[in-house]
Amino acid sequence: MNKVISGADQAISDIEDGAVILLGGFGLCGIPENCIAALVRKKVKNLTCISNNAGVDDFGIGLMLQQRQVKKMISSYVGENAEFERQLLSGELEVELIPQGTLATRCLAAGYGMPAIYTPAGVGTEVAAGKEVRTFNGKEFLMEMAFNADFAIVKAWKGDTQGNLIFRATSRNFNPLMAMAGKLTIAEVEELVPAGELDPDQIHTPGIYVHRIFQGSNYEKRIEQRTTRIR
Repeated sequence: MNKVISGADQAISDIEDGAVILLGGFGLCGIPENCIAALVRKKVKNLTCISNNAGVDDFGIGLMLQQRQVKKMISSYVGENAEFERQLLSGELEVELIPQGTLATRCLAAGYGMPAIYTPAGVGTEVAAGKEVRTFNGKEFLMEMAFNADFAIVKAWKGDTQGNLIFRATSRNFNPLMAMAGKLTIAEVEELVPAGELDPDQIHTPGIYVHRIFQGSNYEKRIEQRTTRIR
Protein backbone atom coordinates (compact mmCIF):
# COMPACT_ATOMS: atom_id res chain seq x y z
CA MET A 1 0.00 0.00 0.00
CA ASN A 2 1.48 3.33 -1.07
CA LYS A 3 0.96 5.88 1.71
CA VAL A 4 3.15 8.64 0.29
CA ILE A 5 1.30 11.57 -1.25
CA SER A 6 2.44 14.76 -2.90
CA GLY A 7 1.63 17.28 -0.19
CA ALA A 8 -0.86 18.86 2.17
CA ASP A 9 -3.49 19.76 -0.43
CA GLN A 10 -3.76 16.17 -1.57
CA ALA A 11 -3.65 14.94 2.01
CA ILE A 12 -6.75 16.86 3.07
CA SER A 13 -8.57 16.73 -0.27
CA ASP A 14 -11.44 14.56 1.05
CA ILE A 15 -12.00 16.51 4.28
CA GLU A 16 -15.44 17.99 3.76
CA ASP A 17 -17.69 20.44 5.59
CA GLY A 18 -18.77 19.17 9.00
CA ALA A 19 -15.81 16.83 9.55
CA VAL A 20 -14.49 16.01 13.01
CA ILE A 21 -10.70 16.40 13.10
CA LEU A 22 -8.04 15.62 15.70
CA LEU A 23 -5.12 18.05 15.38
CA GLY A 24 -1.83 17.20 17.10
CA GLY A 25 0.39 19.63 18.92
CA PHE A 26 0.78 21.44 22.22
CA GLY A 27 0.63 25.20 22.10
CA LEU A 28 2.38 25.86 18.80
CA CYS A 29 4.79 22.95 19.26
CA GLY A 30 4.44 20.06 16.85
CA ILE A 31 1.36 21.36 15.07
CA PRO A 32 0.60 20.23 11.49
CA GLU A 33 1.32 23.63 9.93
CA ASN A 34 1.12 22.53 6.30
CA CYS A 35 -2.22 20.73 6.65
CA ILE A 36 -3.79 23.61 8.57
CA ALA A 37 -2.73 25.99 5.77
CA ALA A 38 -4.24 23.60 3.23
CA LEU A 39 -7.54 23.49 5.15
CA VAL A 40 -7.60 27.29 5.09
CA ARG A 41 -7.00 27.27 1.32
CA LYS A 42 -9.77 24.73 0.79
CA LYS A 43 -12.21 26.85 2.83
CA VAL A 44 -13.82 23.78 4.37
CA LYS A 45 -16.23 24.84 7.12
CA ASN A 46 -18.41 23.73 10.07
CA LEU A 47 -15.48 21.72 11.44
CA THR A 48 -15.25 20.21 14.88
CA CYS A 49 -11.61 20.51 15.92
CA ILE A 50 -10.20 18.45 18.78
CA SER A 51 -6.90 19.91 19.92
CA ASN A 52 -5.12 20.71 23.14
CA ASN A 53 -5.47 24.39 22.27
CA ALA A 54 -6.77 26.73 19.58
CA GLY A 55 -3.53 28.24 18.30
CA VAL A 56 -2.99 31.99 18.32
CA ASP A 57 -4.73 34.69 16.29
CA ASP A 58 -2.48 34.48 13.24
CA PHE A 59 -1.14 30.93 13.41
CA GLY A 60 -2.24 27.34 13.85
CA ILE A 61 -5.95 26.69 14.31
CA GLY A 62 -6.29 30.43 14.85
CA LEU A 63 -6.06 30.80 11.05
CA MET A 64 -9.15 28.63 10.63
CA LEU A 65 -10.97 30.56 13.34
CA GLN A 66 -10.26 33.78 11.47
CA GLN A 67 -12.00 32.34 8.40
CA ARG A 68 -14.98 31.07 10.46
CA GLN A 69 -14.21 27.48 9.49
CA VAL A 70 -14.59 26.00 12.98
CA LYS A 71 -18.04 25.27 14.39
CA LYS A 72 -16.88 23.63 17.62
CA MET A 73 -13.60 23.45 19.56
CA ILE A 74 -12.90 20.59 21.97
CA SER A 75 -9.81 21.64 23.93
CA SER A 76 -8.20 21.82 27.33
CA TYR A 77 -6.64 25.28 26.89
CA VAL A 78 -7.70 28.14 24.66
CA GLY A 79 -5.71 31.16 25.81
CA GLU A 80 -3.61 33.58 23.71
CA ASN A 81 -6.35 33.91 21.07
CA ALA A 82 -8.44 37.08 20.98
CA GLU A 83 -10.54 35.94 18.01
CA PHE A 84 -11.38 32.71 19.81
CA GLU A 85 -12.49 34.72 22.83
CA ARG A 86 -14.64 37.00 20.68
CA GLN A 87 -16.37 34.09 18.91
CA LEU A 88 -16.96 32.27 22.21
CA LEU A 89 -18.48 35.28 23.98
CA SER A 90 -20.63 36.20 20.99
CA GLY A 91 -22.02 32.66 20.72
CA GLU A 92 -20.55 32.06 17.27
CA LEU A 93 -18.36 29.19 18.45
CA GLU A 94 -19.33 26.13 20.47
CA VAL A 95 -16.65 25.18 22.99
CA GLU A 96 -16.15 22.07 25.12
CA LEU A 97 -13.37 22.47 27.67
CA ILE A 98 -12.12 19.24 29.22
CA PRO A 99 -9.20 18.38 31.52
CA GLN A 100 -5.97 17.81 29.64
CA GLY A 101 -5.48 14.29 30.94
CA THR A 102 -9.03 13.41 29.95
CA LEU A 103 -8.39 14.75 26.45
CA ALA A 104 -5.32 12.55 26.12
CA THR A 105 -7.03 9.47 27.52
CA ARG A 106 -10.08 9.84 25.28
CA CYS A 107 -7.66 9.80 22.33
CA LEU A 108 -5.97 6.72 23.76
CA ALA A 109 -9.32 4.97 24.23
CA ALA A 110 -10.23 5.61 20.60
CA GLY A 111 -6.90 4.17 19.49
CA TYR A 112 -7.40 1.07 21.63
CA GLY A 113 -10.96 0.54 20.41
CA MET A 114 -12.45 1.23 23.85
CA PRO A 115 -15.85 2.99 23.86
CA ALA A 116 -15.29 4.93 27.08
CA ILE A 117 -13.04 5.53 30.07
CA TYR A 118 -13.65 6.31 33.74
CA THR A 119 -11.73 9.13 35.37
CA PRO A 120 -11.92 11.02 38.70
CA ALA A 121 -11.09 14.28 36.87
CA GLY A 122 -14.11 16.55 36.70
CA VAL A 123 -16.33 14.79 39.23
CA GLY A 124 -18.45 17.34 41.08
CA THR A 125 -17.71 20.14 38.57
CA GLU A 126 -19.34 21.58 35.46
CA VAL A 127 -17.40 19.01 33.45
CA ALA A 128 -19.65 16.27 34.89
CA ALA A 129 -22.94 17.83 33.77
CA GLY A 130 -25.10 15.23 32.03
CA LYS A 131 -22.51 12.47 32.32
CA GLU A 132 -22.64 9.13 34.11
CA VAL A 133 -20.84 8.87 37.45
CA ARG A 134 -20.01 5.47 38.93
CA THR A 135 -18.39 4.45 42.18
CA PHE A 136 -15.41 2.10 42.27
CA ASN A 137 -13.86 1.11 45.61
CA GLY A 138 -15.64 3.95 47.33
CA LYS A 139 -14.50 6.65 44.90
CA GLU A 140 -16.58 8.39 42.22
CA PHE A 141 -15.48 8.30 38.59
CA LEU A 142 -16.83 10.14 35.57
CA MET A 143 -17.51 8.26 32.35
CA GLU A 144 -16.01 9.97 29.31
CA MET A 145 -16.59 8.71 25.78
CA ALA A 146 -13.75 7.93 23.40
CA PHE A 147 -13.42 10.40 20.56
CA ASN A 148 -15.07 9.51 17.26
CA ALA A 149 -13.03 11.56 14.80
CA ASP A 150 -13.14 11.30 11.02
CA PHE A 151 -9.50 12.38 10.61
CA ALA A 152 -6.37 12.76 12.71
CA ILE A 153 -3.70 15.15 11.45
CA VAL A 154 -0.27 14.99 13.10
CA LYS A 155 3.21 16.36 12.55
CA ALA A 156 6.38 14.34 13.13
CA TRP A 157 10.09 14.94 12.85
CA LYS A 158 10.87 11.88 10.71
CA GLY A 159 8.77 9.32 8.93
CA ASP A 160 9.26 6.56 6.42
CA THR A 161 7.27 5.51 3.38
CA GLN A 162 5.37 2.92 5.43
CA GLY A 163 4.11 5.60 7.82
CA ASN A 164 6.34 4.88 10.82
CA LEU A 165 6.88 8.10 12.78
CA ILE A 166 9.46 9.59 15.14
CA PHE A 167 8.62 12.71 17.13
CA ARG A 168 11.34 15.00 18.39
CA ALA A 169 11.48 16.35 21.94
CA THR A 170 8.32 18.19 23.04
CA SER A 171 6.53 17.58 19.74
CA ARG A 172 5.94 14.13 21.20
CA ASN A 173 2.91 15.52 22.98
CA PHE A 174 -0.60 14.76 21.71
CA ASN A 175 0.67 13.65 18.31
CA PRO A 176 1.23 9.91 19.04
CA LEU A 177 -2.11 9.56 20.83
CA MET A 178 -4.03 11.33 18.08
CA ALA A 179 -2.28 9.35 15.36
CA MET A 180 -3.84 6.23 16.89
CA ALA A 181 -7.31 7.71 17.28
CA GLY A 182 -8.47 8.91 13.85
CA LYS A 183 -10.42 6.81 11.41
CA LEU A 184 -7.97 8.14 8.82
CA THR A 185 -4.60 9.50 9.94
CA ILE A 186 -2.55 12.01 7.97
CA ALA A 187 1.08 12.64 8.94
CA GLU A 188 3.27 15.47 7.73
CA VAL A 189 6.97 15.09 8.49
CA GLU A 190 10.08 17.22 8.32
CA GLU A 191 12.05 14.38 6.76
CA LEU A 192 10.67 11.44 4.79
CA VAL A 193 12.98 8.44 4.34
CA PRO A 194 12.69 5.04 2.64
CA ALA A 195 11.23 2.16 4.62
CA GLY A 196 13.89 0.42 6.69
CA GLU A 197 15.99 3.50 7.43
CA LEU A 198 14.44 4.25 10.82
CA ASP A 199 15.74 2.41 13.86
CA PRO A 200 12.76 0.30 15.02
CA ASP A 201 13.64 1.05 18.65
CA GLN A 202 13.21 4.79 17.99
CA ILE A 203 9.77 4.64 16.35
CA HIS A 204 7.00 6.22 18.43
CA THR A 205 4.04 5.56 16.12
CA PRO A 206 3.93 2.38 14.03
CA GLY A 207 2.93 2.79 10.42
CA ILE A 208 -0.19 0.66 10.87
CA TYR A 209 -1.90 3.74 12.32
CA VAL A 210 -0.93 6.07 9.45
CA HIS A 211 -2.80 6.16 6.16
CA ARG A 212 -1.16 9.11 4.39
CA ILE A 213 2.26 10.69 4.78
CA PHE A 214 4.13 13.49 3.07
CA GLN A 215 7.22 15.61 3.59
CA GLY A 216 6.25 19.09 4.71
CA SER A 217 8.11 22.31 4.11
CA ASN A 218 8.67 25.87 5.34
CA TYR A 219 7.98 25.14 8.99
CA GLU A 220 7.93 28.29 11.10
CA LYS A 221 7.88 26.51 14.49
CA ARG A 222 6.66 29.60 16.29
CA ILE A 223 6.79 30.15 20.03
CA GLU A 224 3.68 31.57 21.73
CA GLN A 225 5.57 33.75 24.18
CA ARG A 226 9.31 33.97 23.90
CA THR A 227 10.88 34.48 27.32
CA THR A 228 14.56 35.27 27.81
CA ARG A 229 16.69 35.61 30.89
CA ILE A 230 18.23 39.01 31.63
CA ARG A 231 22.00 38.68 31.57
